[in-house]
Amino acid sequence: MTFFPRLIVPDPDLASAFYQDALGARRVFRAPSGDDGRPAVIDHRLGDAFFRVSPAVRAWGWLSPADLGGTPVLLEIETETPDDLGERLTAHGAQLVVPIEDRPYGKRSGRVQDPFGHLWIVTGTA
Repeated sequence: MTFFPRLIVPDPDLASAFYQDALGARRVFRAPSGDDGRPAVIDHRLGDAFFRVSPAVRAWGWLSPADLGGTPVLLEIETETPDDLGERLTAHGAQLVVPIEDRPYGKRSGRVQDPFGHLWIVTGTA
């Protein structure tokens, strides 16, 4: 069994570029949806994990965080250098929501919102 989170965004190509630049994700597949060349899905590899990016399509019930007024999902990414990753994310347009700092439970973590409204917990060992 394989699990592929799918992030719904207004512009999949723009989001894909962000995730590649800011997270270091590698694009491994892109399927166009039709004659306009807009992708239906773009698959990414990030370390040992995979995730997908797809366009918001109201008729299919695929709504982006902006369509919903926010997101109920937190994505968590663990790294040996959470401060560096947080800085890279914000340098590429993400917003810091909760500062990355040492937490009482032994982790160094914080939260950022990417330019497409998805929330990421950036964490590592303190």
